[in-house]
Amino acid sequence: MDHRVLRRLAASAVAALFALTGCTGGGVVEGRPGASGVRDPFFPKAGNGGYQVEHYDLDLDYDPVGGRLHATAVITARAEQALSSFNLDLSGLQVERVTVQGAGARFNRTGNELTVRPAEDLRRGEVFRTEIDYGGKPKHVTDPDGSREGWIPLAGGQGAVGVGEPVGSMAWFPGNHHPSDKATYDIEVTVPKGYEAVSNGELRSRTDEPGDGGAADAAGGGGRTVFAWRSAEPMASYLATVAVGKFKVTTGKTPSGIPVHTAVAPGEAAASAPVLGRLPEMVEWGSGRFGPYPFSSTGLIVLPEGTLGYALETQTRPVISGAPTGEEGEALVLHELAHQWFGDSVSPKSWKDMWLNEGFATYAEWLWSEDHGGPSAQQHFDAYLAGDTDVDPAAGSDWYAFPPAAPPGPKDISGSPVYGRGAMVLQRIRQEVGDEKFFALVRGWAADHRHGNASTADFTAYAQEKTGHDLKKVWDVWLYGKERPKAP
Repeated sequence: MDHRVLRRLAASAVAALFALTGCTGGGVVEGRPGASGVRDPFFPKAGNGGYQVEHYDLDLDYDPVGGRLHATAVITARAEQALSSFNLDLSGLQVERVTVQGAGARFNRTGNELTVRPAEDLRRGEVFRTEIDYGGKPKHVTDPDGSREGWIPLAGGQGAVGVGEPVGSMAWFPGNHHPSDKATYDIEVTVPKGYEAVSNGELRSRTDEPGDGGAADAAGGGGRTVFAWRSAEPMASYLATVAVGKFKVTTGKTPSGIPVHTAVAPGEAAASAPVLGRLPEMVEWGSGRFGPYPFSSTGLIVLPEGTLGYALETQTRPVISGAPTGEEGEALVLHELAHQWFGDSVSPKSWKDMWLNEGFATYAEWLWSEDHGGPSAQQHFDAYLAGDTDVDPAAGSDWYAFPPAAPPGPKDISGSPVYGRGAMVLQRIRQEVGDEKFFALVRGWAADHRHGNASTADFTAYAQEKTGHDLKKVWDVWLYGKERPKAP
């Protein structure tokens, strides 16, 4: 039996249980529509109002040769108001069927908004299950800065990768696609035998199944393999990933026992080995600098060169294109691993707060250099001020073009000031308060906001409280100042 049919039978049983136990309640519920966006300052239509997702259960069946996806998403959410309808973000794919609490629901599409109208209004506080059958050929989304995200095929029908920063996850599954709504995930991926399917969290099972004789089976020489992944820690949807390919997979553990799962495109394996060999060391180093590693597994996905024009800190398993080699590749991997603390565990409340992700990850590069015989964080800071690219190649960028906490628009959230000047803000705090208070601040920030969301205002208030210093001048000049800062 098709495992999607089994899911539908299970959903029907759950709906019957709801009815028997009275969980859906009786009487009249005067619901109102949930908002079609959370009014993010840069992506106002991202996310949706009226509910918070608790869990995503995604069942994806992908044909790498034909490029078609057949999928079911079961979304468990809690209504934050009485709802007559609610929205999900979904781009491009065709919706075949929607149920809410096991009953058929009406739905319609407008742009990237899927509006769902349950058979009965949902009560405030009610936990409800929505099941969506959908499919088609997923497409990429083009960011305001021109980069591609969403569902990206690998060359030659060799697979695909799903990446989502900032809003590309809506290209491969329906959801509440804003970082302010985190959830746990189960992601099951069916692919032709011979392909690997890698996702976030832990691999719960890998099961070979006989094929049905279709084109997808022929791509793998007959039969299919089902990979079941689970992310038990909360995750923002832009950090979810699925990579399908004929990867070389390696597993192991860090010295402290954290499972490591890496997947590397065959043509990148040999060149990647030296840097990937240091990944466990990097995780242990980060745990010493920033506090305990915030997730139950780690790893990396290395795609064929040129698949993406960037690396992404997808939770527990960052994605990069091409083999990371030499000092530059080492810094890149370290940067994405540092995001597991800053960006993945402590996620931004809005896309305007991106410096809290990128400034911290860039500063982690400086600290790694400082601790491993390279230029110190202060030397990196000075190099930026002087434009000294011999010390830091990024020092020649326009790091002063705008304040890191006030990027002008959505195309700027990955701009140089968000990274370099964001890191300089942290070094200025260190200069003001000294090493002991600074590193206590960094570890406390990661611990006290673990698996949550935070804004720039949250950070500035936290830094002043924890250090006991008046840091207003740092904020005015380095974080929000429009003029190019000068040496303190």
